Amino acid sequence: MQQPSSQTRAPVAINKYLLPREIQVATVRQHPAVLMPASAQALGGLLVAGLLTTTVVHGLLAVIIWVAWGILLIRLIWKVLLWAVDYFVVTTERLLLTTGFLTRKVNMMPLSKVTDMSFQRSFAGRLLGYGEFIVESAGQDQALRHVTYIPYPEQLYLLICGMLFPNSAADADDAGELPPMDEL
Repeated sequence: MQQPSSQTRAPVAINKYLLPREIQVATVRQHPAVLMPASAQALGGLLVAGLLTTTVVHGLLAVIIWVAWGILLIRLIWKVLLWAVDYFVVTTERLLLTTGFLTRKVNMMPLSKVTDMSFQRSFAGRLLGYGEFIVESAGQDQALRHVTYIPYPEQLYLLICGMLFPNSAADADDAGELPPMDEL
């Protein structure tokens, strides 16, 4: 996760979507676990294709099996390309989710419109370190409702909540302190 600093700049892929007055607070890619299903299918396909063509299948059927595996490999490469250009960005003004390699899609929600935000983690997410954000805004349907495979979900959740409720920390400190006994 990129933390703000004087030298931090957004990746070129999203820099053009930031407003001049916005300050980038955090930028993350989806967790690499998003690539696990496609990787497992490509590896499994390689094992099956290798096993079949060395033991049972020959000729045209072997070519068809290797072409099918090639399709799985191309699918994996495509998923890696998509993963490399997709970002979840938190700025001082809004949340952005940029997706797409050939067709770029930018989903955005102003922080001022966020009414509820939560995150959840599956068992696999807890083991591997990713989670899902659920963002709601005044009962409306948004394009940025579910953000999946977010790395560092607790830290990002606290960061965003701190931006949504900037006075909560000060209020909590004030609420926890009792006035001196002579003032009661």
